[in-house]
Amino acid sequence: MKTRLTITLPAMLLAACAGYGDMAPTKTHMGALTNPDGMTLYVFDKDMAGKSVCNGQCAALWPPFMAKSGASAHGDYSVVTRDDGTSQWAYKGKPLYTWVKDTKPGDMSGDGVKNVWHVAKP
Repeated sequence: MKTRLTITLPAMLLAACAGYGDMAPTKTHMGALTNPDGMTLYVFDKDMAGKSVCNGQCAALWPPFMAKSGASAHGDYSVVTRDDGTSQWAYKGKPLYTWVKDTKPGDMSGDGVKNVWHVAKP
């Protein structure tokens, strides 16, 4: 008898972000900001400084780079509060995201999507 495991999208997003909350992004040798696993981070032109407008289906495709509650800002990195009350890392006030179509460290397939998504660079 086989058992099927069903995981909801919010649970997958939470699991994907677990463990990074108190760690700010790092810089790669190619000049792009990455999460601790080396996955490229992106910024969204429609976000306002200190405010993410990528929620719902947008956040399913562009998972926010989450910060644990109480994570502290330092240097150019800050923590912004999302509409649902969770915390997200930002660089120079711009919230940071990964892209579901990047499958391995170093992928940058989200750069230029719809002319509003860009690799986050220092």
